[in-house]
Amino acid sequence: MIRISDLTVAFGGVKAIDALTAELDAPVCGLIGPNGAGKTTLVNVLSGLVLPRSGTVAVDGADLLGLKPIERVRFGLRRSFQTEQVVEDLSVWDNVRALLDHVPHARGDAVAQVTRALAYTGLLDAATVLGHRLNLFQRRMLEIAKSLVGAPKLLLLDEPGAGLTEQEAGALRRVIGSVHAFCGAQVLLIDHDVDLIAATCTQTLVLDFGRRLALGPTREVLDDPAVRKAYLGTE
Repeated sequence: MIRISDLTVAFGGVKAIDALTAELDAPVCGLIGPNGAGKTTLVNVLSGLVLPRSGTVAVDGADLLGLKPIERVRFGLRRSFQTEQVVEDLSVWDNVRALLDHVPHARGDAVAQVTRALAYTGLLDAATVLGHRLNLFQRRMLEIAKSLVGAPKLLLLDEPGAGLTEQEAGALRRVIGSVHAFCGAQVLLIDHDVDLIAATCTQTLVLDFGRRLALGPTREVLDDPAVRKAYLGTE
């Protein structure tokens, strides 16, 4: 569960996040909003890349803001970026294995963890392929596989569906939608693909100018006239 209370982030005189309060408790939660709404800023606060002016953030009851970025990774926070962080001259296997050097895991459990993550994301047959030989979909799956080792608690996925074919997007939906059942982690999904949000997220938060515009069951949120006007461009 993510509990955000009175969170404010300012860059100079501009409030990128303005007194945001929200409780996200669904296994897969969506985060949407128009460009400049504060989505990336919020994810950067959760990741530890941006410090808020005020407010609190707790994940599973633990104070997140009191942890350094590397401590958040060890705690169980994982993040993907719009540009995949794939080590091009390492194999798929070694890209995932490298994550275990930075997170707690049982001694002797590395092979089993990497195998399980690659099998779940459909990459086991590509385990020996070097990063630079992967296509876009495989790179996205590799980012998710890296997030699944070392007891993750919260996955922050930043536009994983961008540029994928319809078939690839369907496979992505299945993977994201069952992450909680696979490892117990919560997912916060940031994406402009409304179909992806609707298909995978049971709860969605909408930001607009750094403020909470809507929060609730995804279908209700997407049907909200205020959300449709601000985000979907309809009256």
